[in-house]
Amino acid sequence: MDKSRIFKSLFGVALLSSVSFLASAQKPNWQNLDLKTDTTFGISTEKAYKELLKGKKPTKVIVAVNDGGVEATHEDLKSIMWVNKKEVAGNGKDDDKNGYIDDINGWNFIGGPKESINYETLELTRLVRRDQDRFANTTDANVAEKDKADFEAFKKARTDLEKQLGEAKANLAGYAGFKNALDGVVKKIGKDNPTLEDFQNFKPATDVEGRIQNALSGALKEMSFKDFYNDEIMEGYDHFKQQVDYNLNVDYNPRSIVGDDPNNSKEKFYGNNDVAGPDAMHGTHVAGIIAADRTNKLGISGVANSVVIMGVRCTPNGDERDKDVANGIRYAVDNGAKVINMSFGKAYSWDKAVVNEAMKYAAAKDVLIVQAAGNENKDIDVETNYPNHKDLDEKTIASWITVGASGPKDDESLKASFSNFGKTQVDVFAPGVRIYSTVPGSKYKNLDGTSMASPVVAGLAGLIRSYYPKLSAAQVKEIIVKSVTKVNHNVTYAKGEGPAAEKVSVPFSDLCISGGIVNAYEALKLAATYK
Repeated sequence: MDKSRIFKSLFGVALLSSVSFLASAQKPNWQNLDLKTDTTFGISTEKAYKELLKGKKPTKVIVAVNDGGVEATHEDLKSIMWVNKKEVAGNGKDDDKNGYIDDINGWNFIGGPKESINYETLELTRLVRRDQDRFANTTDANVAEKDKADFEAFKKARTDLEKQLGEAKANLAGYAGFKNALDGVVKKIGKDNPTLEDFQNFKPATDVEGRIQNALSGALKEMSFKDFYNDEIMEGYDHFKQQVDYNLNVDYNPRSIVGDDPNNSKEKFYGNNDVAGPDAMHGTHVAGIIAADRTNKLGISGVANSVVIMGVRCTPNGDERDKDVANGIRYAVDNGAKVINMSFGKAYSWDKAVVNEAMKYAAAKDVLIVQAAGNENKDIDVETNYPNHKDLDEKTIASWITVGASGPKDDESLKASFSNFGKTQVDVFAPGVRIYSTVPGSKYKNLDGTSMASPVVAGLAGLIRSYYPKLSAAQVKEIIVKSVTKVNHNVTYAKGEGPAAEKVSVPFSDLCISGGIVNAYEALKLAATYK
């Protein structure tokens, strides 16, 4: 999951902050509420169930969660997990002859015979590692004519990697400094879990202690100290440590765990059947947004009430490999998925052609793909983000939706501060701020990102396909885009980074093709008119 929010460090570097630190609490299930009746800019799912779907019988639809892992045993997901009835669990045989042994709930393309990959490098890191030996003794003066384009790409990638690694190291140092200073203040207070009042009554002895006091006095109005420490400080520290140790480290390469040939994009039969993997936080949260059991009176209610979730693990904590993405798409299609959610993306691509071919395969098989736009607050009409629409034909695009993230208020803050956008590359926006959903251990948590907005739309797509099964994937996309709630006002966001960032105000219609937020009520009404 991308981390995008920041607050000012006490030590001169940017520190991450979730929306929970900056914003007041939202209404539970807000993504499914209605703007008019609930004064919250959800997608009107509950209104649709109450007024349009009551008494109607849906058909089951498979929605694949192509992600970092799904906890199939979660209390709010176990009843809605896809089960491959053609496979005999645990017998070590490929009973259905699909090439994947014991794939009961899905498949893990980043697992091997003994374990699964957790951390991975970025695609950028892999590209630099691939080319650094090739160009070890190459300069602008001696580069061969035939190698000039590749050499320029390598130099650009190496510079980008060095920049990102330097920033990650600085942020890691900032988090470590903040943590150490905070630990010192807590030790002086003498309580493991101090309250807001404890920090307000604390007498700082240094300037740093005074700034710690001010920071915590604001934070603890919104959350407990334990939540702040774990969710803000330790998550941020762990995030940047992961970047330094794994994501941006050219010497780190865990692929031997899988046992495949990572350079052979035609290879399909590898991996294992552990759909959770070592870290199922992200994918489990995504699955709950789509379809958490609406009948068990536990936890939360997903968008769709008649879909089953297929777990396809293809994204590690780092950048996904194109080979795994393509195979994940093909696996989902071949095993009956009608919607695939892909809450991931990256700035570089190793073999985009193999992903594009898989996209075309899905389109040919009438499968709708829903993809997160990304969390870098960038215009992806201009900035590269893979996969993307740019080099695919209209037929493929007709069954592929890219989703930006919106907040709960119908005002200038409607665009989530972190969300990517693009007037030609992003189709719609959907709720993606402080979305409460399932996480491992049969627990629940607020997360934010376009990773959360995408499954809102995937859930809606699954809902439409379950009540109107004769509609094609292209028609479902058309319905979702046409039925948005149009936003007829400006929104603001920061253009640029750091102190030089400029606050700009633009019409919301400049951010995406549809110019609006998806609406389940209007989509289902429109679907009923299609023949």
